Amino acid sequence: MTLRYSITLEYLKQKIHFKPLCAIILGTGLGNLADEVKEKIEIPYEQIPDFERSTAPSHHGVLIAGYLNDVPVIVFKGRFHFYEGYSMDQVVYPVRIAKLLGAKFLFVTNAAGSLNIEFKPGSLVNIVDHINFMGTNPLVGRNDLKEPLYVDGKIINKLGERFPSLNDTYDKKLISIAETIAKENSFNLYKGVYCAVTGPSLETKAECLMFKGMGADLVGMSTVPEVIAAVHCELKVFAVSAVTNLSNIFHSEPHTQEEIWLNADKASSNLLKLIKEILTKIKRG
Repeated sequence: MTLRYSITLEYLKQKIHFKPLCAIILGTGLGNLADEVKEKIEIPYEQIPDFERSTAPSHHGVLIAGYLNDVPVIVFKGRFHFYEGYSMDQVVYPVRIAKLLGAKFLFVTNAAGSLNIEFKPGSLVNIVDHINFMGTNPLVGRNDLKEPLYVDGKIINKLGERFPSLNDTYDKKLISIAETIAKENSFNLYKGVYCAVTGPSLETKAECLMFKGMGADLVGMSTVPEVIAAVHCELKVFAVSAVTNLSNIFHSEPHTQEEIWLNADKASSNLLKLIKEILTKIKRG
């Protein structure tokens, strides 16, 4: 495992000559944000040692490094999903690499189905808590590294604590900043609980009713593994869902990928504005 990180870091540091303040993971239909990055360096995943291939529709599989609102960032245009057949370790590998490159924050976006009738398609929901219904956890397995990593003159023997607390998973200061930005720009930013499932089949009506009864407002097939890994390695997390469809507890029509992409696109302009302004504020401290 240690060798994987060392090789990946060595390769990326030859390409990226700055420390990113923030890493951003882009979800389905939300890749437009990457177009706003300035002085960009684009690195296809297949060229990065030990990175996997992103096979999900609209996930391009490119790491983009550069500046967004003058803030140094790395953007993962395409994520890895558990349903693609990857292990949890592979799914969260980009998060850990971001931390080792020097990132302090992780922003995660996704497309999600709504279990809350108030959260209409095209709206944005700030995730304030989650339910892990994926049946596993990215921290399962060995915690200490087999061999130490040497990063910026420091010796790293483990990526995080064995039992990290998730009592404050989503950074409250970032949530407050986001709320203020939404008000100033006159768009709705809801708050909700995200439930992660394995997929790739969409959820049944009975499952959606169960998740709603458990307290979930949203359901999707990503985000939670990356967030857990981020907390484990002490990144501050901000996460937002673009609502792409209402759950079938509210209607009887089958969902389509076209519907999902269309509604993600509707949410993208406000999402871009939100993320850019949050970056400006955290840069100022």
